[in-house]
Amino acid sequence: MPRLSAVIITKNEAANIAGCLDSVAFADELIVVDSGSSDDTVAIAKGKGARVELHEFMGFGRQLNYALSLATGDWIFSIDADERVSLALAAELQRAMNKGDADIYEMPRLSTFCGRVMKHSGWYPDYVKRLWRRGRARWREDLVHALLICDGTVARLKEPLNHYAIDRIEQSLRRMDQYSTLGAEMLVARGKRIWFFSGVTHGLWSFLRSYIFRAGFLDGREGFLLAVLTAEGSYYKYMKAWLATRRRG
Repeated sequence: MPRLSAVIITKNEAANIAGCLDSVAFADELIVVDSGSSDDTVAIAKGKGARVELHEFMGFGRQLNYALSLATGDWIFSIDADERVSLALAAELQRAMNKGDADIYEMPRLSTFCGRVMKHSGWYPDYVKRLWRRGRARWREDLVHALLICDGTVARLKEPLNHYAIDRIEQSLRRMDQYSTLGAEMLVARGKRIWFFSGVTHGLWSFLRSYIFRAGFLDGREGFLLAVLTAEGSYYKYMKAWLATRRRG
């Protein structure tokens, strides 16, 4: 039987980490890399039998790759603290590893926003690559929204990965501030030219893409709220980048 390592990066995930680890308890190895939690994340993870390592956060890509470097299993499963593996998905993952018809497996992700399961808005099926043979994939070292770089064949699973993304608006606002700052730093580092109205145009496009072109209106009031928050995140990312380039210039 192939050995499976489940890897998770955390910071202040005391409300989520127990449920996440319970959902991947079928893995042979549980690895949690924490970047300085001030809550009980580390204690809870250790109590669930996870190996916990502390590591300074230097961007999502680097943090994920550090966690990956600690894994010793034949297969790696990467999961976020606010995600859960159902019994059906767990069985499908185990079948996939035993058959080994591909090197990397992706699965649909089913997310909730403020208590509603989002079936549109670009949030579903939202295929994510999370299971791979060790040595066949690694994360691009982006500050935010790291991309998995694959070296092998990719296959698709049917069962969804459950994602309890946002319960309250406050969560979304905090995440938007963090991600827009990191996204702005990436834009500046790449030397991308930013105009004052870049934030306006990108924000407007983000709203239209989510609410109209990706049928967010079918997700009801939550679909509209999500489209607005998505637009704000894009707007602030470009405006932060514009301000940073202006200060440099």
